[in-house]
Amino acid sequence: MLLTNKAESPIASVLLAHGAGAGMHSEFMQQIAEQLCRQGVTVHRFNFAYMQRSETQGKRRPPERVPKLTIEFVEAIAEAGHDLPLFIGGKSMGGRVASMLCEHEHIKGCLCYGYPFHPPGKPEKLRTEHLLEDGKPVLILQGERDPFGTRVESERYPLHSRVKRVYVPDGEHSFKPRKASGISLQQNMDFAVQQSINFIQEQL
Repeated sequence: MLLTNKAESPIASVLLAHGAGAGMHSEFMQQIAEQLCRQGVTVHRFNFAYMQRSETQGKRRPPERVPKLTIEFVEAIAEAGHDLPLFIGGKSMGGRVASMLCEHEHIKGCLCYGYPFHPPGKPEKLRTEHLLEDGKPVLILQGERDPFGTRVESERYPLHSRVKRVYVPDGEHSFKPRKASGISLQQNMDFAVQQSINFIQEQL
């Protein structure tokens, strides 16, 4: 079931999936959805089945494997429809799954918020193979200090030219900067949303 933030006179819609540990109601997901909506983009969110069970039962569950998540994401794409130009994406794991599906015929592009390039502490286990191939445009918004792939690490990855990397200043996995940086989390969220809007407009 989709949770929708409906924009007035929308230019496009975005279907967003959550990360591994927090569902569609998380503060990050809610803030991204609300801010994109205010900028003229209708946003659909959904929970993968394991997360829906976790929220219903009040018991933390591990994610399903990618093939299962992929099937559920495709079902959500069908539910979102294509009355408007449709983009897909998500937070961390959700963005990764979306990036594997953006060749779907109705999809204009993909937005990844904190791409999990590798598990924390395991930089040798890269998850970039499909991002080396030709396909539709992908925007990766990555915190400079993200333990799933810092700026220093991810700038070395030879991704396809269709994949654009934009780095969120001093951000960690959810874009939160250190106090000493002089940057606020809200500034980083505003930055990420504006970059998202720019990307969407470029594909229309």
